[in-house]
Amino acid sequence: MRAFDLSPLFSTTVGFDRMARLLEQVPSETAPTYPPYNIQKMDENAYRVTLAVAGFGDDEISIEVKENLLTVAGKLAKENGANESYLHRGIATRAFERRFNLADHIQVTGAALDKGLLHIDLVRELPEALKARKIAIETGGQKRIDRKAS
Repeated sequence: MRAFDLSPLFSTTVGFDRMARLLEQVPSETAPTYPPYNIQKMDENAYRVTLAVAGFGDDEISIEVKENLLTVAGKLAKENGANESYLHRGIATRAFERRFNLADHIQVTGAALDKGLLHIDLVRELPEALKARKIAIETGGQKRIDRKAS
């Protein structure tokens, strides 16, 4: 019997660990590897996605959230011309599009570009109806009302 390593599935999901939804979105054999990225859990309800986008300015990167899908795309304003000559070219500056599936109630709170790293902050904001609440337990006897003597 074959053992399947499901750890690559967790690299593109933020905020949920439901196996059924992960299996619906199994990445193909040719999953994109550029640009490299990290996903950090900052605390119980906060996450940070960091992408290495060396060579891109903030006006060349777009971030969009639509129906629980975070899409980060980069396109250089000036493509490398044919007149440029390299002895070694190791820095990739090609256009990209990276997508991340977000769990329900995950909101993008901000993005910042710092030293070639794009940081996208996410937070889980549960509606009041979904939050746990404490229910008071009443006893079988009569309710006691304390009144101050005036």
